[in-house]
Amino acid sequence: MSLRGQTLKDAPVFANATLRPLAPSHIDRVVKRAAAELENAMNVSAHWFRHSHATHAIEEGVPVHLVQATLGHTSLDTTSKYLHVSPDRSSGEVLVKRWSEPF
Repeated sequence: MSLRGQTLKDAPVFANATLRPLAPSHIDRVVKRAAAELENAMNVSAHWFRHSHATHAIEEGVPVHLVQATLGHTSLDTTSKYLHVSPDRSSGEVLVKRWSEPF
């Protein structure tokens, strides 16, 4: 099931009625307003979602250069600031997972 419906894969997640991307400040207000309606909401922000996206993508084995491109960073150093390494994980897990899958 897709939450994005029939939108193009490169369409912005947050868009106005003409499908143009919303300004980052507007996105942050939308996210904060939605979080305020939740009971026990954390201090959520659009920036927090970027960190989460990068972390989960890397944990699932997405190459860091692809995460860099998705986030629109020109420098890999910038992208690396988003990565939260789990002390109980290693790169060997991804390699074993990939090589154990059938060709």
